[in-house]
Amino acid sequence: MSKTVTLRLDDKIYHRFRSLAKSDNRPLSNFIETAALRFVESSDFVDEFEMEEIRENVDLNRSIKRGLEDATDKRGRFV
Repeated sequence: MSKTVTLRLDDKIYHRFRSLAKSDNRPLSNFIETAALRFVESSDFVDEFEMEEIRENVDLNRSIKRGLEDATDKRGRFV
């Protein structure tokens, strides 16, 4: 079930959002919802550059693998 949320925006921001929503031919509420979801999704995942750094970091991967083995074997203290 959808919920109603009240949001206070500065006039300048409101007009900018309104203009962008209109250019996308959709309601302001949908524009704000989509923008917020995109922000949340982008902060939950790493981009390709970061992922490549993670893959290439031998020490980090060794540590993650050790941690996974410890968790699988129920060794250590998990917080």
